[in-house]
Amino acid sequence: MLKDITLGQYFPIDSPLHKMDPRTKILALILLITAIFIAGNPAGYALVTLFTVLVIVLSRVPVKLYFKGLKPIWFVIIFTAALNMFLTPGTKIQIGDYTTPVTWEGLLLAGKMALRLVLLIMASSALTYTTSPIVLTDGIEKLLKPLSKLGVPTYELAMMMSIAIRFIPTLIEETDKIMKAQKARGADFDSGSVFKRVKAMAPMLVPLFISAFRRADELAVAMESRCYQGGSTRTRLNEICFRKTDVFAALSCLAFLAALIIIKIYL
Repeated sequence: MLKDITLGQYFPIDSPLHKMDPRTKILALILLITAIFIAGNPAGYALVTLFTVLVIVLSRVPVKLYFKGLKPIWFVIIFTAALNMFLTPGTKIQIGDYTTPVTWEGLLLAGKMALRLVLLIMASSALTYTTSPIVLTDGIEKLLKPLSKLGVPTYELAMMMSIAIRFIPTLIEETDKIMKAQKARGADFDSGSVFKRVKAMAPMLVPLFISAFRRADELAVAMESRCYQGGSTRTRLNEICFRKTDVFAALSCLAFLAALIIIKIYL
């Protein structure tokens, strides 16, 4: 299950999305997330789903990787859908002479929530799959640069966010190693109730935190030994810049959001 978490992983291939400016992709993701929550009718959800599928196709990342990233949250999706189906008031669904505890309104709401979660995960994965951590850091820093005039350490914030995303796969791999080591010593993580499994994982937290702090210390020493200095004095090997494709992508996203708002108002 831990190996199925793909958040923070970068897939280096040649695709239109990989060539785009990171600022364009970050802003497009924000617009897409906004659109996912704005959609309120079948036509709106169909348009959002179609746009997300188009993004996945343009990324040229294997579709199985996107679905692999959904495996860790299937329980959350099913649990949320079940709560909405049984707890939402409305008209009960009747099958023959039997009246089920599920309502039509709850079933519709459960479908909307499940679709939203799936689209959110896929859209977020498209950003990390097509943007390396270094380029993502540069994009976040450029977007936050106006705040530097107010004394906000924008570069440091961007670097911390990028390192956090980068180390998600590393920590997942470390967790998997610790679990295998404890299983070899007789630990049982697979049997028993949910509460017993959670309790069995508690002893794993101490070595995981120690490993995380050790890696953070090693990273800090490595950066200091190379005389690393962030901020405005730092230079870059490859400067990011907007291209014609970025302008076209930005206009397409704005047109998509405008169309979605029109559909929501008039339908």
